[in-house]
Amino acid sequence: MQHRIKLRPDEVKDFVTAAEKCTFDIDISYNSFIVDAKSIIGVMGLNFNQVLTVSCNGYDADFEEYLLRFAVAC
Repeated sequence: MQHRIKLRPDEVKDFVTAAEKCTFDIDISYNSFIVDAKSIIGVMGLNFNQVLTVSCNGYDADFEEYLLRFAVAC
């Protein structure tokens, strides 16, 4: 499942904490850059001026609801 989001640097810690609660892999990317969404250092290295794509390899209702805060229109 993929979601397109916009994230600010001050939101990274909470985002990573929410991702860490999931038992499946989650990646966050833009263009050709892909990082583990559970890695605060990896996520901090992203360009926050870009729309980011979150790819979930599983489903967690709480995380899906959390992602809605950052959703952008397609």
